[in-house]
Amino acid sequence: MEFWKNFDFREFLQKDFFAQPAGKIIFAAVFFLLILIAIKIFRRVILQKFKNLAAKTKTDIDDEIVRIVENISGFFWAIFAIFLTMKTLALGAKIEKITNAIFIFFAIFEIINIAKKILEFLFEKFFGKKDETAISAIKLILKIGIWTIGALLILSNLGVNISALATSMGIGGIAIALAAQNILSDLFASFTIYFDKPFKVGDYIVIGTDRGIVKRIGLKTTRIETIIGDELVVSNKELTESRVQNFKKMKRRRWDFSLGVAYHTPPEKLKRIPEIVKKIIDDAENAQFFRAHFFEFGESNLIFKISFFVESREYEIFLDTLHEINLQIAEIFDREKIEFAFPTRTIFVHK
Repeated sequence: MEFWKNFDFREFLQKDFFAQPAGKIIFAAVFFLLILIAIKIFRRVILQKFKNLAAKTKTDIDDEIVRIVENISGFFWAIFAIFLTMKTLALGAKIEKITNAIFIFFAIFEIINIAKKILEFLFEKFFGKKDETAISAIKLILKIGIWTIGALLILSNLGVNISALATSMGIGGIAIALAAQNILSDLFASFTIYFDKPFKVGDYIVIGTDRGIVKRIGLKTTRIETIIGDELVVSNKELTESRVQNFKKMKRRRWDFSLGVAYHTPPEKLKRIPEIVKKIIDDAENAQFFRAHFFEFGESNLIFKISFFVESREYEIFLDTLHEINLQIAEIFDREKIEFAFPTRTIFVHK
């Protein structure tokens, strides 16, 4: 009790602890607690009210904004509270610079996480689903950009002359860009593929003499599984500069073929050939007849041109349909005594 009688609170407030007046330290501690309470109220009460309001609107953008703010880590909020608290103390220029650098470092982590969530939301909203390859590529560029800016801010707060550093980085960047010209070409080509979408993973494509199913679209190359099962690696730049056939976009296949019958085939049977072929195609599953005509007199045969559609883009179904039609043509022509022609030449010798 004697201690409290002799205790002078005003005198205590003037005492220094760690080169700071006791009054300022107490004020900073109270300020820190108030910030934590305010953050708690914001996250538990105010943010919940915004969440309820966002759920009632038609747009999902406000829901995503609330979700992003809600997912900001408690650790970052604590760092934020400490940072604001330390601003109330006279810590000196050197310590203040270090404090600013530490806060910027943790803030960059949180900004990258927020940027990733925004990116995923935008991809899902405007492209229908998350394109993990494209998101990964843009995430990498965002990380590099944000960390570069953050590093410059940290160095600036630590007293480093960033003007000279930025100039040297600019010169170095040009040298790196020239050295990595092909890599950058493939990188930008990958963005062309992501956003223009000439093909996507799972599509069956043809590039020149190569064909196969797209398995992966990377930053520099695209992996294709060929029809014989091996993996073909093609640079993205080559893909954007080549003519690419995408069979996944095809709704149905058209097939044109020729039939050559012998010259001695009677005209009555020649007239019936288009009708016979039309009936065979009409009766086949997944097939739609287009046309059949007596096209020309060949060297050793009478040629008919026939066209039909297979109502599927699947290659296996196309082959099955073609197989069925060819067998039917062979069977009916044999029954009708219509002979297929083969290369022959008749030589007349004049005596």
